[in-house]
Amino acid sequence: MFVILDAARKGTFARLAALGVLVGLSACGPQVAMAPSTPGGGTVHVALLVPSGSGQASDDLLAQNLENAARLAISDLDGVKVDLKVYSTGSAPDAAAKTAMQAVDEGAQVILGPVYAQAANAAGAAVASRGVDVLSFSNNADVAGGNVFVLGQTFRDTANRLVTYAVAQGKTSIAVAHDQTAAGDAGFRAIQAAITANGAQLATEVAYPYSQQGVVAAIPPAAQQIKGAGAQAIFFTSDTAGALPLVTQLMSENGVDPAQTQYIGLTRWDIPATTLALPGVQHGWFTLPDPTLSQQFAARYTAAYGTGPLPIAGLAYDGIAAIGALVKAGQPLNTTGFTQPSGFAGVNGVFRFMPDGTTQRGLAIGQIVNNQVTIIDPAPRSFGGPGA
Repeated sequence: MFVILDAARKGTFARLAALGVLVGLSACGPQVAMAPSTPGGGTVHVALLVPSGSGQASDDLLAQNLENAARLAISDLDGVKVDLKVYSTGSAPDAAAKTAMQAVDEGAQVILGPVYAQAANAAGAAVASRGVDVLSFSNNADVAGGNVFVLGQTFRDTANRLVTYAVAQGKTSIAVAHDQTAAGDAGFRAIQAAITANGAQLATEVAYPYSQQGVVAAIPPAAQQIKGAGAQAIFFTSDTAGALPLVTQLMSENGVDPAQTQYIGLTRWDIPATTLALPGVQHGWFTLPDPTLSQQFAARYTAAYGTGPLPIAGLAYDGIAAIGALVKAGQPLNTTGFTQPSGFAGVNGVFRFMPDGTTQRGLAIGQIVNNQVTIIDPAPRSFGGPGA
C-alpha cells in the first residue's frame, strides 16, 4: 500500500504541487522490480520523444513546450538526478518505433512521449520486450495498456466526473448530442459508459453531420427528440474549434432551454476565452484542471521561458514528477510503481495511472455564468472524493 496525500498533508498540497514536489511515497511491504528501476534515488535515464522534425511549425512549438516543462520539472526534483535525452520523432509511427528502440539501446529506463496516439502505440510495441514503459502525452484510451500509459485527459475520465456530479444533483436522465466523426463516436461511447456506471439513464442519442449545413439541418429535429425524451441534461461532444458554438446556439433556439435542461460539455469550454461570451454555452458545465495549480504552473513557466505554456506542457512536467517520486522512494519504474492507487501530485492537480493504461485526474467542474467561469465543484486534492 502507498500513501501520498494523507489528512495531515492536504493543507500543504498547493505549495508542494506548485514546486513540483510529489508527496513522499511509503511502501508497506517489499517491492520487487520487474523492470528498470533506480533504487535509493540514483540517476534515472529518461528519453523524451517529441514531434519536432515533422516539417510542421506547430509540432516544433509543441516539442519545445514539452522539453521546457520537462526540464522545469527536473529542476524541481529534490534528491533525484534525471538524465534527460530528447529525441525528435516527427509524426510518423514507424519513426517513433525506431527512435524508442534507439533510446532504450542508449540506456533509457523509461520513455516520456510521444504525443500522437499511433506513434505512442508504435513506440510501446517496439520496446515492450525490453521491459520499458512509455508515458505518452496522448489522450486516446485506445492505445493505452500493456507498457503504454496515456498522460492526457481521456473522454472516459471527463465523462465519469461530469456524470457523477450530474447524478448527485438529481439529473439522472441524460441525452447525448455528438457529431458523426471518430471523436464524436468515441465521446458518445465514453458518456454512455459513464451513464451506465453511475446508475443514470440515457434519455436519447442524437447525431449530426460534421458540417455547417449538416448541423443546421439536423439540430431542429434533434431538439424535438430531446424534449420528447424528457432529458434533464444534454451532453455535447463537440469542441469549441468545431461545431459546439453553432450546435449549442441552435439547440437553445429550438426550445432546449439550458435553464431547464442542463448543458454539459465533454471538452474545455473556456479555450479560447472568447467562447465564454457565446450565448449557447451560458450555464453550461465542463471540467478543467485545478485552476489555482494551473495558474501557478503557467506563471512559473512564463517566468522561466518568457512565454506562456501550451495546455499540453503540464503533462511533460507531470511525467517527470511521477518518475522522480518513484525513484526517490526506491520504487520500480514499471506498472507496479506507476499504478500505485494514491497517485501523484501534478502541476494541474492530482493524477494516477490506472491498470488499463489510462490516467485519472482530479478535475474541477466549472459553469459559465455571465461570460465567466465559476467553479461549482472544486478539483479533489486526493482520490478520496471531490473537494477532499
